[in-house]
Amino acid sequence: MPATRTIIVTFPSGSDANWFTASEVIDHHLNTAGTPVRRFAVRHRRMIGWITRWFDTNLLDAVRRFGSVTRAAGGRISRLNLPATATIANNEATARWRIWRQHIATTTPIARTWEDFQAQHRADPKKISLDEARRRFEQQPRVLAMIAMSAHPTAAHIFDPYELDAYQAGEATYAALHWKTALVGEALITAEGQLLEPTSPSLADRLRYLQRATSYLHGMRPSQRLCAVAID
Repeated sequence: MPATRTIIVTFPSGSDANWFTASEVIDHHLNTAGTPVRRFAVRHRRMIGWITRWFDTNLLDAVRRFGSVTRAAGGRISRLNLPATATIANNEATARWRIWRQHIATTTPIARTWEDFQAQHRADPKKISLDEARRRFEQQPRVLAMIAMSAHPTAAHIFDPYELDAYQAGEATYAALHWKTALVGEALITAEGQLLEPTSPSLADRLRYLQRATSYLHGMRPSQRLCAVAID
């Protein structure tokens, strides 16, 4: 299971939005530090795009490809290409899910999710340790198939068995989980100082968080800024 989370910090218009400010906000809310994540595609507008693509003005921790600015950890929303960021994540997730369906779902029985085994452990830790719960989860044929395909040296996709609940929920749910996460991460701190995050690790609560956070993001003004930060 991934231990790293991506937190999106948003800022009011006209505020001093930079990496240091984002770090202070995260430390205040989560008492931890992190590093910027270059997860957002950069917008290049028509006409002036051939000029602005060479400059990283109003971007945070931008990266270049052949001299052109392509991705950034954040910046002014008007300079970020959020639709492209979501589309890329959606396309990758859709392709991954379809390969999973073709090679794994059709050849193995439905499996119980990791959350089911965690619940057994919490109900009686002395009877079922966390290691035993994980062993039982991973010995299921469908989970073993996901691990085996991901371990192949030439594997085009990595199938995270701890996303089994999302895989089994269907293509639309799995893709939505990933494209929305690409935009708002695992938690979002609003410009008003509110921390938005799932109330539990369940898929349903994660989807509720993503809906709330993406709605907030879509309501932000183009002049506002944001920054993506990875924390452990």
